[in-house]
Amino acid sequence: MHFLKLIALAAVLGRTAAHPGHDLTQEIAERRAYLANIARTDLSHCAEKLARRGITRRNVQRRAAAVNNARVKRSLRPRDADAVLAINHNATSLGYTPNTDIGTLFAGNTSCILSPEVTQGPYYVSGEHIRSSIADSQPGIPTILDYQVIDVNTCDPVPNVYLEIWHCNSTGVYSGVVASGNGAGTSDPGNINATHHRGIQRTDADGVAQFETTFPGHYTGRATHVHTMVHAGGKLYCNGTLGTQVSSSHVGQTFFDQALIAAVDSVQPYADNTQQLTENKDDSIFAEEAATGADPLFEYTYLGDGVEDGVFGWISFGYNATAVGSEVTPAAFLYAEGGVANADGGGMGGGGGPGGGGSMSGGPSGVPPSGAMPSGAPAAATSSA
Repeated sequence: MHFLKLIALAAVLGRTAAHPGHDLTQEIAERRAYLANIARTDLSHCAEKLARRGITRRNVQRRAAAVNNARVKRSLRPRDADAVLAINHNATSLGYTPNTDIGTLFAGNTSCILSPEVTQGPYYVSGEHIRSSIADSQPGIPTILDYQVIDVNTCDPVPNVYLEIWHCNSTGVYSGVVASGNGAGTSDPGNINATHHRGIQRTDADGVAQFETTFPGHYTGRATHVHTMVHAGGKLYCNGTLGTQVSSSHVGQTFFDQALIAAVDSVQPYADNTQQLTENKDDSIFAEEAATGADPLFEYTYLGDGVEDGVFGWISFGYNATAVGSEVTPAAFLYAEGGVANADGGGMGGGGGPGGGGSMSGGPSGVPPSGAMPSGAPAAATSSA
């Protein structure tokens, strides 16, 4: 098996504004302060326990089954286990060869430490739905992302927490936010109601949540990445959301191998993206992790013979269940009638210093639309696609 590798989560190097009006300096200060005051910065100490409890074996079985199911769903030719990585397209440069068997391939884990004190970025939308399929018919390369949340203190999987992800579409546009620097900006007011590439899943008994999406594109100033947030103590409402008043959170960002990004960018509609590509080595957030020896990349394999057939990626998160999360300042709120910009967020999100149990900060101005808040008692904590 491969030991769980070091990878810390997203921080910032220097003063950079990837989105107009969004200063990343606060993120690097928060991340550095957090890393300086924690005992564990990776999950390497958990490898033996995870193997002994059978979790590593179940990871292999789950990942292999997910890939095979995806291939059947897309009518792709099954690939021989020895040929899964005939091209060395793994995200962590483990040196897989044409003789790599499926057990070795899917036993590997990169791992990240989620931070409770880092801001969530400028385009977070509160109120998204519990679902596993998040592409919303957007064009792009089919991608399955497999996340596992592990308690960094006990090395046990963390079940029954809500894992939220969001990322831009194939041409670098985030849904749910109308702001300068995001797609057509104010020329596309309807984007406030869009929900593509956003969703939440509850982790299972092994701390796992999977999402079906399309591979993210890129936008000027940032490398290709996915935002991640864990909601502790979240309650599922009858409308299939956690509501807009989310509880404490741990946040981070994950990245993809540069060779994979290059392959993706050669395929439509990614090839139509006119925004400047920032490579991982030049990304302000990625650079901070690399400086500490971290490796914030998904491991991955192709679903078929080429990247256009789809990608399956996996990663594990180290989660400190005893830490107090940060405040969440969304750029917008999603209600039953559509999206509403957060007047206090300025369309750009906000700061994220530790705060009082990590409740949501800010809110839309004026009276919320009718039916905006979830009605009735929270539903049973079961997730749905």
